[in-house]
Amino acid sequence: MNSKNIAVCVFFLLGLLLHAQNVYLSKVEKTNDNNDKYLFQIGKDITNSEYLGEIDVIGFSDNDLAVFANIYKKAKDIGANSFAYQPVETIDGKIQPFNPANYKIKLYYSSKEELSKPSDLVYIFSSSQKPQKISINKKEYVLQPRSFMSIKTIPGDTYVISTKKLLGSTIRVSGQSGSTAQYFQISSLKVRSNTYGEPGINLKSGDITVLDRSYGDFLRMIYTKNEK
Repeated sequence: MNSKNIAVCVFFLLGLLLHAQNVYLSKVEKTNDNNDKYLFQIGKDITNSEYLGEIDVIGFSDNDLAVFANIYKKAKDIGANSFAYQPVETIDGKIQPFNPANYKIKLYYSSKEELSKPSDLVYIFSSSQKPQKISINKKEYVLQPRSFMSIKTIPGDTYVISTKKLLGSTIRVSGQSGSTAQYFQISSLKVRSNTYGEPGINLKSGDITVLDRSYGDFLRMIYTKNEK
């Protein structure tokens, strides 16, 4: 192998290392024996959840579903059904911005009562790679890649959400008292549906995908909120 080929191989391997991602179960405090299929996000200030351990994510990947599947598997290894993002503080006590290539998640077991509180919010996520145009009750928005927006619904009101594309999709979401949060992703990418017992994507209507809460909560953690 000549020097030119060696250099190409070195740069290729360096590229793989730079884009590699590893998900580590870095700490196990205890385990919990349960059959819960979900993994919901909780606030870091919740004190009535049982702390189980921590996961470290090192390296970046734009395949969010694969990343979550890896996190989900490790969380279920110790019986976690909820998680919280652990912010990183600087030496002077300031909170650093979320870094998608290096972050820590704390794992918990929370009661079903704690995790089933009603919510009047609808979350709409962009794709991981391209901006997405949407219309909500005829008001237009542009969601940048890896961002999301939320809508606070009112019981009895209907919200018409559509994509700004030829032959795009339109859905209607109704505000209902005592309902749980709803999660949608706007994307032209084709994605697989989840199988029974796995978190992720429930169904797809054109370019609007309905997400289950576990995956939606994960995206809510790693994506940037669009302040409309």
